Amino acid sequence: MISSSLDMENPVVPDGPIAIVTGGGKGIGAACCRALSREGFTVGIHFRESRESAEQVLSEINGQGFLLQADMTDIEQVESMVSQIKEKAGRVDVLVNNAGMCINEPIVRMKVESFDFQRAVLRGAWYLTKRVLRVFMMRISSGRIINISSVVGHTGNAGQMPYTMEKAGMDAMTKSLSKELWGKNILVNSVSPGFIETDMVRDLSAEIKQQILCQVPLNRMGKPEEVADVISFLAKRGNYITGSIIHVNGGMYGG
Repeated sequence: MISSSLDMENPVVPDGPIAIVTGGGKGIGAACCRALSREGFTVGIHFRESRESAEQVLSEINGQGFLLQADMTDIEQVESMVSQIKEKAGRVDVLVNNAGMCINEPIVRMKVESFDFQRAVLRGAWYLTKRVLRVFMMRISSGRIINISSVVGHTGNAGQMPYTMEKAGMDAMTKSLSKELWGKNILVNSVSPGFIETDMVRDLSAEIKQQILCQVPLNRMGKPEEVADVISFLAKRGNYITGSIIHVNGGMYGG
């Protein structure tokens, strides 16, 4: 396991800003961790099972972070993660709700368990946000919450009904929470990627990829770094933006 100053038995609480990225070990989350580290953040890299990938990201940001393990569908594990954050960092300045998983099943074959799992992912993001606000951000009345949704939450997608509902829910949470936090200097926004070159997209057949590209004016898939650039902007410089959904999809959908 790769260690850092924050992994020691008695960690030193960092002086600079702290960002927590759920699902930070792969894809958009990993690119986000790298981008935030370049902006001077100490990054809490959350993962569910892929510790090796999360450790690799920690190495790539020169150990300027710490690892957090939790199943976001399990409220007790999310609560434990909040305790880990208190111990390892003592504060949160930016929370990026990125963790997600897509189940592909047409409705006539979809199991109730699949629907409930997808709903539980959204519940986990809601609960982590609630706890981070209560334990950290509300005390100092400042911070940024950035929710990662998806273009399919707006357009729909065949065979992905629970996933599209989950992502639409992330945007709805953004809009409502931004209003709830008016006047508290806590900004809440969504970043809604299109089809990005991650494991989820790479596994698609060549035929499906071509069908997707026909809908994208820029005629290519996006890169995780292109999404991460928007996230890091909101985290560091988007001082007059809240309640917004920012689309990063090559022109596929404009909101």
